[in-house]
Amino acid sequence: MKYIPLKFIKEDPAVGNADSSEDAKEPTGILKRLVSDLRGQLAELSPGAGTLRRADLLLQLGRALVRLENRPEAWAAAREAFDLYLAERAWEGAAQACDILFLCDQQQSLAALGQGVWLAVTYPVDPELSVALLQHVVDETPPDADGAAVAAITAYYVVDLRAREPQREHLLVYTSQLLATVARRHSGVENQEAFNRWIEDMELNEPALFLPRLRNIVDVLVQDDWWFDREALQAVLPVE
Repeated sequence: MKYIPLKFIKEDPAVGNADSSEDAKEPTGILKRLVSDLRGQLAELSPGAGTLRRADLLLQLGRALVRLENRPEAWAAAREAFDLYLAERAWEGAAQACDILFLCDQQQSLAALGQGVWLAVTYPVDPELSVALLQHVVDETPPDADGAAVAAITAYYVVDLRAREPQREHLLVYTSQLLATVARRHSGVENQEAFNRWIEDMELNEPALFLPRLRNIVDVLVQDDWWFDREALQAVLPVE
């Protein structure tokens, strides 16, 4: 199978057969020059510049600042980007901003993650972005808790439902391995028969059973800190 580079997912050696070598860190000087350039572009934007152009620059700035571990400034940039994307109903951009906000490791980062998951499952954004956000939930959940299993099966479901080649095959393999890793950590599952039984016992075989559980996980992450009206957005979703 041809390897397809992933944009949003940092592959974990513990998931399947991902390479165990450490990622090469970007030189600090390059990142600092990128930050300076992005700030310059933002400063030079005309008053009539498009909202999405500003949001895209802020998103890039937030991502670069996270890599520099300048988390408070990264939060400010990504949070502004989120609001701009939301105003334009640019759901994928808003979900990307939530991904950065989670990585900022600030007080509201878990709330940002929950809202990013909601957007990335509700709307047909890049399936890899959906998987990346759901994997954060897996990583944040204790091994013996059911939340990781719900997040992992949702990641597989979203990929199976929405992904297209050339990314589809790679993401299906990746999410299958993620689910198998969760099963092993959760219940010591080591073979196909045990895995099939685990899926059935955990009620992960039907979206009608596991998607409501994902909503509960999102509610726990966000608490009362929603930045948008879910009911209003759901009311205008197209009927499939």
